[in-house]
Amino acid sequence: MAIREEFPKAGENYQEGESDGIKYTLVFGGISLEHSFTMIRQFLDEEGYEDIPLPKDVNELRLFRHPTSRNKQIMLFEDNGYCHNPIKILFPLDRRKNKTLYLIIFNENTEDHLLRFHGILNRKIERGK
Repeated sequence: MAIREEFPKAGENYQEGESDGIKYTLVFGGISLEHSFTMIRQFLDEEGYEDIPLPKDVNELRLFRHPTSRNKQIMLFEDNGYCHNPIKILFPLDRRKNKTLYLIIFNENTEDHLLRFHGILNRKIERGK
């Protein structure tokens, strides 16, 4: 059954990814960044997310990467990659892993789904509000 229809439960290992019941995370490490992105596109199609708009190719995906350097701190609350509810395709913070992409899929059926997807709920909890 596709993830979009039956989201993996907390602690469940599905297709080598991990789920906490709210979000599912899977690492794609192909022979190139292009290969990793192709694998993500195929995975999303197979799991019921074929209607989610994605960058047309890896060059367009790279436009969503935040520039980082060793002397500058990465923005604390921003994702380094492409986000379109309910998915995030993120670049690793370690630039040496330049062939790797992280796919995070949020469970659309959880309470406060949009707040969780945008990280708003998490920030309020961290601030004690």
